[in-house]
Amino acid sequence: MSQVPVPRLARGIVIVVLAGFTSVYLLAGSPLALVAFGLQLVYVLRPLRRFRGPWLLVVQALVGYAATLGFGTSVGLLGFLGGSLLLTPAWPLAPLVAVSAAVAGPADPAISMVLIALVIYGLTRLTDRVDEMHAARLALALAAAAEERLRIATGLSEGLGRGLAAIAAGVRSVMGQPERAAEVLGEVVGTARGSLAAARNAAADYRATSLAPEMTTARAMLTAARIKTETRVGHSEPLGPAGALLAAVLREVVTEAVRQNTARTCVIETTAADGTVRLRVTHDGARTAEDESLADLAPQLSQAGGSLTTGLSAEGWLTVDAVLPEGPVRAEEDPGAYRLSVALLAAVLVGFSIKALLLVPASLLVPAAACLAVIVGMQLRYVNGRHMAALTVMALLFYLPIPVFGRAWLGVAGFLAGPILLAFRWRVAWPLVGCVTASVAASAVLLGLPVPVTVNFAASTVVTGLVVYGLLKLAQLVRELQEARQALARSAVVEERLRAARDLHDLLGHSLAAILLKCELARRLDPERARDELADVLAMAEKAEADLRVISGEQPAMSLAAEAASARSVLAAAGIQVELDLAHGELPTEVENVLGTVLREAVTNVLRHSSARHCAITTVVADGVVRLRVRNDGVRSAEGRPGSAGIGNLTTRLAALDGRLGTAREDGWFELTAQAPSSLPVAGPVG
Repeated sequence: MSQVPVPRLARGIVIVVLAGFTSVYLLAGSPLALVAFGLQLVYVLRPLRRFRGPWLLVVQALVGYAATLGFGTSVGLLGFLGGSLLLTPAWPLAPLVAVSAAVAGPADPAISMVLIALVIYGLTRLTDRVDEMHAARLALALAAAAEERLRIATGLSEGLGRGLAAIAAGVRSVMGQPERAAEVLGEVVGTARGSLAAARNAAADYRATSLAPEMTTARAMLTAARIKTETRVGHSEPLGPAGALLAAVLREVVTEAVRQNTARTCVIETTAADGTVRLRVTHDGARTAEDESLADLAPQLSQAGGSLTTGLSAEGWLTVDAVLPEGPVRAEEDPGAYRLSVALLAAVLVGFSIKALLLVPASLLVPAAACLAVIVGMQLRYVNGRHMAALTVMALLFYLPIPVFGRAWLGVAGFLAGPILLAFRWRVAWPLVGCVTASVAASAVLLGLPVPVTVNFAASTVVTGLVVYGLLKLAQLVRELQEARQALARSAVVEERLRAARDLHDLLGHSLAAILLKCELARRLDPERARDELADVLAMAEKAEADLRVISGEQPAMSLAAEAASARSVLAAAGIQVELDLAHGELPTEVENVLGTVLREAVTNVLRHSSARHCAITTVVADGVVRLRVRNDGVRSAEGRPGSAGIGNLTTRLAALDGRLGTAREDGWFELTAQAPSSLPVAGPVG
């Protein structure tokens, strides 16, 4: 799409076409055409639209009829008035203006009046449609995101919401009837385990429509391993099931590259073409072309209609190519504007053809009409793209009949100028149109036509070309805007799904894992000590329900201090000694949310992936940056996989705040550090 804002480009096209019409009457000696042009801009330029009203139509009528009846201007100038009437509730008066033009002038200018009115109406309507669609693009994206959020919230409430409610009810039952503790706690543990699995599965499903999170995780992993990384994104999200498979391929290739620790450079590239999406990963650290980690994925890609291939260059560069059919995600088209433009184009082409036939001798009407029918048919069939064969045929049908049809054929040149403007870039198109116009003028001279007539034919060539170009270009802009706003809406839906996936993993996953741990612990304790653990479980279940509201978008705020207190409780229950030192003070809500999420993920990893006995959680603010540090002494160097979904989520969240995530291992200690701005800039007014 052009770098010029689309609504401005659309109005520019309309103004140029109106200026072209005006120039024809100025060259004919009618200065009032400038007044008619200025009045018409009220319907085109947004700042002037407040001047619309019945009085404007009255003034336009006075100018138009004063020029035609008082100063002998061609009645074609009344097309400005006719077009304006078509744009207002007074449109039934437009045919009366056309009738008055037919009565006052010859057939040729009367036809011009009707054509100008139709063109003005069509171009202005298309411009209004461009404005409407451009203004509504963000509203559509927000509505799509809100609808997806509601759908996610409904699905989670029906599944995980019921599970959390069952856990809370079970714990209350145990606390009220200790004699049933063993039986009920078994059910609670089963429910908690099932809810945790459901949360992880839901998170995986939400992530599966997009490859973007896995690319972010891959870059973070490779960068941490000191591997120079380059990513080139050439696909559109969401990818649907293809995204999940390609993400699995990328994850395996990158994990293997990091594990071997021999690569120095890695390039990750995606492309989309011909209904397929391709992922290509290349790095210089392979020893062989075989990658056992991909053995299970190749049949899956094949079953999905794709392919997975690997190759090793002589220089030791491994290339992994994964190709899958692209998901059938297409923007809904709005055919109304396009049909309007094509219908008006057909009317304009037929009208100009009739004007040409009025000048053809009766004996040549049939061959002239046949040639024009071919030209009009080709114009309507090849309205988009660069069709060199069609342009060549139209050029021959214009130039070859000139000796036969004479001056009547000079007006057909505009049919050639319009497609040229559409087919080429302007730096090529305008010189070509200039050549066509010059050839018209030269032909008129050779035919012995007077200078005013020669100038009129040359100007008409440009104006007709602009009309054809304007009608089709505005229709293209409408279609591009339709696709762009649908893409924006899809992106908003993808972002909402990824947010839900991150929250499910980082928020609810932590709470459910903690509940499961506490319940298992309570089953092994005597009733008195178990009561304390169950009280914690009940509090955690309530917290998990709050997490569910966060994921549903109902409760966006999170307290880092509260998360730290919860982390200390969970870690202590697992027999881990906790050192807590918080010195961060008041933070922006966005920063506190992200750091609280980082802390949850860090504590979950301490419980799941280490044999820690000590854990230190600290925060500090310095130089406008808040740093959260989580250290534990339970590193298992030979276990675990680098680049979990949680780390990728956290990297993405912090990057959005211009923050970063770091990890380090030293002397049996693992340290995770997250930093973010301690204050965020206040957004200024949108102007």
